Parts: sequence; structure tokens; C-alpha cells
Amino acid sequence: MKKIIRRICIVLLWLLFLKPAIAQTEIDGVMMEKNAFCIGPMAGYSSWKNYWEGTLKRDNLNLGKVSTTMYSIMGNYGISNKLNVLFGLPYVKTKASAGQLKGLKGIQDLSFWVKWKAYSKKIGQGRLSLFAIGGYSFPASDYTADFLPMSIGLESKNLSVRAMADYQRDSWFATVSGTYIRRSNVEIDRTAYYTTEMHYSNEVKMPDAASYNVRVGYRDKGAYAELILDGWKTLGGFDITRNNMPFVSNEMNATRIGFNFKYPMPFMPQLSVTGNIMTTVAGRNIGQSTGFNAGIFYVLDLSKKEKTDSEKSKK
Repeated sequence: MKKIIRRICIVLLWLLFLKPAIAQTEIDGVMMEKNAFCIGPMAGYSSWKNYWEGTLKRDNLNLGKVSTTMYSIMGNYGISNKLNVLFGLPYVKTKASAGQLKGLKGIQDLSFWVKWKAYSKKIGQGRLSLFAIGGYSFPASDYTADFLPMSIGLESKNLSVRAMADYQRDSWFATVSGTYIRRSNVEIDRTAYYTTEMHYSNEVKMPDAASYNVRVGYRDKGAYAELILDGWKTLGGFDITRNNMPFVSNEMNATRIGFNFKYPMPFMPQLSVTGNIMTTVAGRNIGQSTGFNAGIFYVLDLSKKEKTDSEKSKK
């Protein structure tokens, strides 16, 4: 732990000397400028061996280590300085190191977000900004949800509403957000299933969920390094029964901590690399996973093209 803290401090000091680059997400306190379009690929890997069966933490020799590999394309467009639209589309592959369960792979869920900076005012020696964010995601392929823990997703359509506050003083900041997720029912490939009672149907009622996210760190003109506390709470559901497989409508709760950074290329301010590492410290009916992601993003200034086209039309 001392080594991890020392490395984080080194990265924070290192970022003090970085120059600007731009690449925002739907859960940070920064906006993309008007007519700027940021796009790039990301890759990630996570794995777990121990998991929570209800509140019982255990392992399973029939699974060994369960791993998930993810490749995605993400983008963010600035409609205005206060209104951004974002999208993401991941390809996911799962694998178990032991037993007979075969991993699955495929395109998962296409997600869209609208991010609005509703309020910004200087308070004290810093600036407070308030955001309203809405999101929608849906399955982008016909994958199987009823094969956990090897499924690549839960197959529900999700409508999310998020409120977020960001306070920045000089180059140091804190961001807090809370999200409510409305989830649709899903259909599975069997005509009967058991939760806490028998259901003679292929339709599963999915409980809604809520999440929170806290970020603190250093940020200066697009470069940042931050520590993260993230929580997810399913608003209903039930526990995995002893020695059974997980089910799509289980109660799935998680508390994670992590570190996130972005490094702008000094020779090309439009190009940046990002990375993060997250680990699960508490949970219910999920694996105790640790994972990392890395991405490369490039910002296109579409306003220049619009200006050029306009000048050509005048001629």
C-alpha cells in the first residue's frame, strides 16, 4: 500500500508539468468545447477469483479465475460549451480458467449521454459547477444474459439520470455525483425460472439501481490525476443461493476504489492517453475484481471545417 501511495504521489507531481489536452467523459466535471469532437479506442481487462455469494465471500474451483476483456470506441461532441453528447460501444469477451463453462464474446450495449452544465459560479477561492446528465443504453447485439458469470451483459435497456457537483480551487478539485438507473425487464431463453419463488415465464423483472461517485485530484487545462470512490446499489433483487449460478435479477452491490489519469502529448495537444485501475473492496453477489483500462483519444476541431466551407461558398 505504501508503494501504491508513493506512485500515485509521483504521478500527481508529474502531471503538474503537463500541457493542455482535452478528452472528457460523462462522469467528470469538464466539458468539451463547442464544435470539438473527441473520439478514440479503449481497451480493458479485469479478473476475479473470489466472489460474494450473498454476503459469504468464497471461491469456486469449477470457475478458477474469471476474466473479462473489453475493447470499445468512445466519443464526445460539444454542441456548445455547456452541452455535450457522448457515446460508447464496447466489445466484451469473458473466460474462466477452470471448469466446463465456456466464455462468451460479442458487442455489448450502445450507450448515449447528454451532459449539461447547468450552473457555474465562483464561490470563495474556487468555482462551483453543477451538472445535469441523462443517459440511455440498450443491447447492440443478441447476446445471452442468462449465463452468468460468463455473460457479457444483463441485456436490459437502461435510462439513467445523474446530478453532479464539481468544485475546483486552482488546479485541485473534488467531484461528487449520484445516479438513478431505471432498468427494463429482460427475456431469457427458458419458460420457467426460480428466484425466491417459481415464475412460469421467460420475462424477468429487473430491479432498478443507484450509484454514487466521488473524485478528488489535480486538473489543469485537460490534464488530470484523480482518486476515485465508486458505489453501485441494486434496489431490490435476491441473493445467489448456495453453490448456484448468479441470475440476472440478483441484488448486485459493489464498492470500488481506484485511480484515473490522462496524459496529453506535448508534441500534439489534440492527442491524449488515458488510463485507470479499479479494485472492488466490498460487494454482494459479484466477483471481487481488479481491472484496468487504457485509451487513446484525438480531438477534432470541426468549427475550422465549417469556417472553410463557409468561405468557399462565399467565393
